Amino acid sequence: MRRKDFIKLSTLFGGGLFSGASYAGNRKKRISDMHPSEAFANAGIQGSMFDYADAPIEKVRVAIVGLGNRGSTLVEMLSWLVRHNHAEIVAICDVQPEFLDRAEESIAKFQSSAPRRVDGSSDENAWQNMCNTEEADLLLVTTPWRWHAPMAIYAMEKGLHVATEVPIAYTVHENLEILKTAERTQRHCIMLENCCYNEEELFVLNMVKEGAFGDLTHAECAYIHDLRQLLIDEKYYHNRWRLQHHLERDGNLYTTHGLGPVCMYMDILRGDNLSHLISMSSNEASLSKALRESEDPSLNALANQVKCGDVNTTLIKTEQGRSIMLQFDVHTGRPYNRLNKLCGSEATHYGYPSRLYKDHGPTWNWHRWEDEEGYKGYKEKFSHPMWSKLQSQILENEQGHGGMDFVMMYRLIRSLNKGVSLDLNVYDGVLWSLVGALSEKSVAFGNKKVNIPDITNGAWKTPRVHPVFREF
Repeated sequence: MRRKDFIKLSTLFGGGLFSGASYAGNRKKRISDMHPSEAFANAGIQGSMFDYADAPIEKVRVAIVGLGNRGSTLVEMLSWLVRHNHAEIVAICDVQPEFLDRAEESIAKFQSSAPRRVDGSSDENAWQNMCNTEEADLLLVTTPWRWHAPMAIYAMEKGLHVATEVPIAYTVHENLEILKTAERTQRHCIMLENCCYNEEELFVLNMVKEGAFGDLTHAECAYIHDLRQLLIDEKYYHNRWRLQHHLERDGNLYTTHGLGPVCMYMDILRGDNLSHLISMSSNEASLSKALRESEDPSLNALANQVKCGDVNTTLIKTEQGRSIMLQFDVHTGRPYNRLNKLCGSEATHYGYPSRLYKDHGPTWNWHRWEDEEGYKGYKEKFSHPMWSKLQSQILENEQGHGGMDFVMMYRLIRSLNKGVSLDLNVYDGVLWSLVGALSEKSVAFGNKKVNIPDITNGAWKTPRVHPVFREF
C-alpha cells in the first residue's frame, strides 16, 4: 500500500494514532452502517478463512504496536515461547518513549537480541515501518480501539498475519473491511479474546463437548467491571481515550469477554449462528457523578456529556432458537463479573461464584447446587486437556489474568509454528465485535430489533469441532 493510499485510509478511519481524539463522531454514515445485512450480502464474502492454514513458521517473528497496559502483559506472555525458540520479538512501537524503555528492559530478561525500537512520539505512522515480511510474520495490535481496524488492514495488505486486542473493530464498516481484506489477502486476522482460554470457560466448554449439558437452550454473559477510576485517570488510558467512547457512544461497548466463550459453547459459526438482537441501555448516573466529583475541573465539565448508559442489556437469538443475554456495565460499583451462565436440558452452570446444577431426572435436586466436593469432582472429570497440559507454564505466567493470557498466546504461536488453522478466526472476531456495533444501532432506534448479518456466506451451517480441542 502506497503512503498516499494509507493517508486516505487514515482519513477514512479517523484522526491521529494514539491521540484519544473523537473516534469519528462526525464522519458520514456509510451504507454498511445503515444497512449491515445488505452490505455483507453484497460484499462478495466467501467464508474462505474457515479452516485456513498457512505454511508453518518455525520461529514466529513478532512485531508489537502499543506497549501500554495490554502490550506490556503480552510481552511477558511471549517470554516462554521466545525461550523455547517458538517466537522472537523483532520490533516494538509506541508513542510514549517510557513504554518502549519498559518493554526493552522486560524483553532483555528472556531474549538475547534486542528488538528494533520504533519511536512513534514524533511520527504517528512510524509503526508502518514494522509491517514488512522481511522483518516480521505477525503484528500484535494493542493500541486504543480506534486503531485496531486500520492497523490490521494495513498489515494484512503488507503480507503479515495480525492479532489484535478486543474489539477487532467497532463499526459495521470497519468489521466488513477487516473481513474483506483477510479473505482477499489470505492472511490470518484474529482477535485476542483471552477469556475463551480461562480455566472455568474451558471446563464448561469441555462439559458441553462431552454432552454433560444435554441440549443447550440459554446463556447469560457479561462484562461487569467498575472502571470509573481508570476511565478518568490522567495516565492509565493515554489521553483518556477510553473515556471518549463513553462520551460519544451508547450500547454494549465491550461484548467479547462474555460473548466469546458462550459462542464457543453454542457452536456459533460452526453449526449455529446469531440471528438478531434487541438492545437497551439504562439511564446514565454513575460515571457523570464520578466526573462531577473529580478534583480536575476539566473532568467536571464533561459530566453532562456522558452518552453511554450505566447498564446495557442486549438480548440475542440464534438460528437454532437459543437465547443469549449479554450485559455491559463499567460504571456502577459492583464486583467484577462475567456471569458465565449456561443452561441445558441436563445441567446449568453459573459463574461468579462458580456453581453447577446437575439434573438427576425424577429425583430432581430441588433448588440445590452441587456441593463443593461435587463441583470439584466435575471440574476434575471435565478439565480441558489443554489447561491440564500447560499447568507448569500457567503457574509461571499467572500474572496474565490467572494464566489465560499465556494459554491464548501459546495457542496462537504454536498454531503458526505448525501451520494449522487458528483456534479463533477472523469470522469469530468480526461477529463478536459486530454485536457491539449493532447494539448501538438498536439503542439509537428505540430498542429496535436488528438482524445480524451472515458474515460467512453460509459457511456457518457446516458443523465443526472447535480447533481449541486440537492437541499440540
